[in-house]
Amino acid sequence: MDLLDDLKSELTGKFEKLIVALMKPSRLYDAYELKHALKGAGTDEKVLTEIIASRTPEELRAIKEVYEEEYGSSLEDDVVGDTSGYYQRMLVVLLQANRDPDAGIDEAQVEQDAQALFQAGELKWGTDEEKFITIFGTRSVSHLRKVFDKYMTISGFQIEETIDRETSGNLEQLLLAVVKSIRSISLPPLEPGPDIHTLHSEGPWYPSELNLIPLEFRKNCAIPSLYSMIKVIEPSLNMFGEALLLCCGGED
Repeated sequence: MDLLDDLKSELTGKFEKLIVALMKPSRLYDAYELKHALKGAGTDEKVLTEIIASRTPEELRAIKEVYEEEYGSSLEDDVVGDTSGYYQRMLVVLLQANRDPDAGIDEAQVEQDAQALFQAGELKWGTDEEKFITIFGTRSVSHLRKVFDKYMTISGFQIEETIDRETSGNLEQLLLAVVKSIRSISLPPLEPGPDIHTLHSEGPWYPSELNLIPLEFRKNCAIPSLYSMIKVIEPSLNMFGEALLLCCGGED
């Protein structure tokens, strides 16, 4: 039995999950979380959405490779076997990791994609989900940022508003997660009682990376510091809370 197995046998709950997350290489931990989200009687769509929507094509290719090495099956095949509909289709497109590389912006293509999304959503009786899936899943990050701006100009709505009106359920959450990732909002929304997946959505973090989180938090959030937020959501400061505070490196 190795150290990780020893720790898992001695720890429980969120503290166990945090320690395991910090000890595993990031791609291995992502593969582990995805496997556990897929196996068993139910599928944890929240975990699938959070990881697959936020990772880069390079990271997704690495995760798929590790997943197959560790579990002897294809991540894409397992996702297809446990999901359905347009949600499944969007997950598969993202897992194929064929997003265009960032290059020069083609303003004519930006206009065309923004118009296509407007026609597929607000102007259509029913929604052309395939159009959203294709554009969100294959266009480059810099291109999509321009598309979202152009969409606002054309429609008068933020793209998130249209997604909220025109889609629902798991597909809605996945599309919103993709938009959030594309807009480069580094930290998750501040909701009561976040679970370890939310607090660990970009990890595991290593010491050099952990130092950056409080800085990003101050840039993107109204609360003064990540340290103070953790003290609010984990007021008892049990081992889990203490470990999170240590990850922050102290009050910032």
